[in-house]
Amino acid sequence: MAASLQPDLSDRPLKLAVERVMVASPAALFQAWTRQFDRWLAAPGSVLMEADMNRVFYFETDLEGRRHPHYGRFLRLQADALVEMTWVTTATFGAETVVTVEPRHESAGERLRLTHSGFPNEDSLDRLEKAWPSFLERLDRCLTGA
Repeated sequence: MAASLQPDLSDRPLKLAVERVMVASPAALFQAWTRQFDRWLAAPGSVLMEADMNRVFYFETDLEGRRHPHYGRFLRLQADALVEMTWVTTATFGAETVVTVEPRHESAGERLRLTHSGFPNEDSLDRLEKAWPSFLERLDRCLTGA
């Protein structure tokens, strides 16, 4: 398969990084990010996703009764180790941003590092900087019941 076409983020240098120690295994986290968005983030029945490089995906979230579409494509996938995807939502003001998810083993558990880059402005960065920690908490809770 051809290499993925990386978005040009050179004129959008704003990015954030969030880390969280997770109870869930790397395998469970990989599945959640590539095949099970409706288990922890997406509205049931809204996910159109095939986990393969260069494949596009779509899902919706339902926050306070409002529909929020999310679009993207997988850029890099390494089973149980790395998911990199583009991320386009109303929170990114339609800009194609990049989300990279990397679990790594530590004595306390699995540390998940999420990097989100290419924000079009500070408002977009602020919105997702506030949202990602609660989404990661929900992810771990949904996968482990913790």
